[in-house]
Amino acid sequence: MTAAIDTQGPAIWRSPYPDTTSTLLHGEALLDPAAAGYKFSRLAELRAAEFAVPDLFAVPAAAFDRAVAPVLADLDAPPAAAEPEAVRSWSGKARAAVLSLEIGKELTDAVHTAFDDLIGPDGLAAVRACVVPGPGQLGEDSSTDPFAGLSDSFLYVPRADLLRRIVECWASAYNPEGVLYRLRRGTDPGAVRIAVGVQRMVLGVSSFVAFTRDPRDGADRVVVAAAYGIGEGVVQERADVDHYFTDRATGAVRKEIVVKRRMVGSPDEPAECEVPAELAEQPVLDDGALARVVETARRIEEYFGCPQDIEGTFSADGELWIVQSRPLADLPEQVVWTNHNITESYPGVSCALTYSLARDFYKTAFTDLYRRMGIPEARLRQNAHHLERMVGLREGRVYYRLDAWYALHGLMPEFEFIRGWWEHSMGLRTQPGMDLSPRWRGRALRTAPATLFRSAGHFRRVRGFLAWWDRTAAEAGDLESLDAQALVAFYRGLWADVGAQWGVTLTNTVLGIFPAAVYEGLLRRWTGTRHRALFGALLAGGPENRTLAGLRSALELSDLVCAQPEARDRILHAATDAEDAVVWQEITDGIYGPELADAALHQLRVYGDRAVGDLKLEQLTPRQRPGMLLDMVRPHLRQGTGADASRADERKVRADGERELREHCRNPLRRVIIRAFAARMRAHLKAREDTRFCRTELFGLSRRVLLRLGVLLAGAGRLDDPRDVLDLTVQEVLGAFDGTLPGSDLRALAALRRADRERWETLPAPSPRLVSLAGRPLDVARPATAASGDGDAADATDAADGENVLRGLASSAGVVRGRARVVLDPDVPADTCRDAILIARETDPGWLFLMTAARGLVVERGTLLSHTAVTGRLLGVPTVVAVADATTRIPDGALIELDGAAGTVRILAEEADP
Repeated sequence: MTAAIDTQGPAIWRSPYPDTTSTLLHGEALLDPAAAGYKFSRLAELRAAEFAVPDLFAVPAAAFDRAVAPVLADLDAPPAAAEPEAVRSWSGKARAAVLSLEIGKELTDAVHTAFDDLIGPDGLAAVRACVVPGPGQLGEDSSTDPFAGLSDSFLYVPRADLLRRIVECWASAYNPEGVLYRLRRGTDPGAVRIAVGVQRMVLGVSSFVAFTRDPRDGADRVVVAAAYGIGEGVVQERADVDHYFTDRATGAVRKEIVVKRRMVGSPDEPAECEVPAELAEQPVLDDGALARVVETARRIEEYFGCPQDIEGTFSADGELWIVQSRPLADLPEQVVWTNHNITESYPGVSCALTYSLARDFYKTAFTDLYRRMGIPEARLRQNAHHLERMVGLREGRVYYRLDAWYALHGLMPEFEFIRGWWEHSMGLRTQPGMDLSPRWRGRALRTAPATLFRSAGHFRRVRGFLAWWDRTAAEAGDLESLDAQALVAFYRGLWADVGAQWGVTLTNTVLGIFPAAVYEGLLRRWTGTRHRALFGALLAGGPENRTLAGLRSALELSDLVCAQPEARDRILHAATDAEDAVVWQEITDGIYGPELADAALHQLRVYGDRAVGDLKLEQLTPRQRPGMLLDMVRPHLRQGTGADASRADERKVRADGERELREHCRNPLRRVIIRAFAARMRAHLKAREDTRFCRTELFGLSRRVLLRLGVLLAGAGRLDDPRDVLDLTVQEVLGAFDGTLPGSDLRALAALRRADRERWETLPAPSPRLVSLAGRPLDVARPATAASGDGDAADATDAADGENVLRGLASSAGVVRGRARVVLDPDVPADTCRDAILIARETDPGWLFLMTAARGLVVERGTLLSHTAVTGRLLGVPTVVAVADATTRIPDGALIELDGAAGTVRILAEEADP
């Protein structure tokens, strides 16, 4: 016997849920997930956003509430525990009770009328159930919880079967797997509501499921599974499926095409059948169809704001239809690591002591930055774990952990406006810019007063910082004569002060991005295609920064040596470190005159911490081996270049830039505005280079303390060799004297780490961009799939015009021909780069003596404001940065032509040297 139910009329049982409507839902009425369920409300949203979604209507959850309550009234309570037999028994009874229903006349007329209007009396429908959230409950396919409804769907449903299929959808609320799932989720297994969607059935000839992120590891690729026939073949794994993997960053596609024998067929036979022989070996999706799927998937993800699991089909006329889109459930959380510009400071393998000091530096300095940018202490405490993990270590290489940086920088209101430039500097985007969100103007107005206030007093604070640091460095004195207790006290006091001062150096970067963006934008608008060349040229000149002063001081030392032929010959003929040490002693003893001796000692005293890789504690600097200074001046002795020539080159770069500005920007007022922003940028760049030199000195002081403590540990028998201290962390070294070590065998610990370091140095460098899964060790990180070559995001111009032409970012104008000198390890004599074009992955300030010996500079990484670009402009040397794979594509010794204005590197056929 069956029970007749109508959605109108008196309610035999009062539903605990609001009766939002008892009529059918269509159009805007579908947008309410409390009535229609997320599955159908999402489809309605996509239709409203003009995606190709077949029309649909829904029987609301209110109809289900009214229908099922009476027939379940006498049923025993559902099981309280997830015991399979009890669940199956109760579910069977509940399903049988619901299946006994007959839909009353009013709802019958309504659904038939809607079917006829939207689908047609002779049409076919897809009839699907969706679990709808009640108060305090989860709903199927919600954006906050991937709740599985485990309810039924029916395809190719004709009008005559429509009512039966609706009732079967209602009954599927009590499918045993659904009941068991809800029990295991800790929810009431009987408190479930069902909306039923009725959608025009598209007669698909091929179907697909598209994931906008790789569901295996969360990687940034679109994964498409496609089969001939209807979508059930893909979803239920009843068809042979092709797979397509599209890298979203590069567009590269990997295909896994199989021989297809099975498909789920047509409406006449919606069961498994054979794939036509002529299609068996053909891809289900050709390149054009795949591109449409990927682009549509991208747009849907962008619309909903989260990764999506999308089902769709192609009809015989080639139309692409979307039949379902849900949040991608249980997506692994990715952690992205990059060393795009940190390798300027920490190239190659770094020892444990270097890494631990770098980690302390980032935590300490950036904590002060965020305080200075107005972040409350409570917010900093909440994000303390991010401050601890700003940098990580993979096979001895230092990497940025990007989620920590985004979380921390995102605390600053200004970050929205500088994010594009910051991402460009990190190699995450090809061009600087601003991606502003809606209502950004209001946020800009709220942010502007504090930003302008900080900018107004910024350079005064920079001067105060430099004065403090100069006093601190001068008062350090002879650290090597202190005992362990005094060394530890000095070190801790030094870094406590760093924590209160160093944020000034980083606010310079934040505040400098605003004038940089305006300056670049004005040049682009008012000078057209010459904006890149002018960007650098107009920044030349101005007050000398400390980095450049160190270089010119060395050039002045070279001038004094040239005036002493005997000293010049001694330096040029010294071939070993030991010989350099002897010659250095002769110079400082005054054998070649007091003026030269004083200049050499001045260079060592003021600039003795500056060297290649000077932030790496394992690298010696002139402070430890003064003879290194001679290797730095040799190229200039051979070339005859001096400080005056360097200054003249810089003046010429600026003069050429001013002349070109007048040619390409005829409006005098516009030129005044451009010059004003260029002057502001020169001030920020000077502050950056001045404070970076202070960072070199900070690490120099730290090196002196920690290496001296290594000597004391070795003397006490705790280490075999003083330099074994390099394979301990800073806290372990200090803890050995503070008594805070959890163990005592430093010797074994250092030996273990040294073995790791030596092994890492024999391995190929890991990818510059890595991806790991949250909660897993970085040791199992893999190269980011977006990586190509070195993994850095490259300019659109990075692609070669041909086999012999490479393109990058034009950074310092000029055309030069010469032999390529490929340098992977900067610890080479500077003289080897004399008259050559230096090819490197990246540079840091310690490369200056290689750079000044070269006739041109080409690096694989960098931006218009990176160290290589700035230095190339200061030296007047043609420079191109961001040249992908330059160190592998340009043979060492090849004859090349570098055009610093066009951003090109041309490998020439062998001919007479220029």
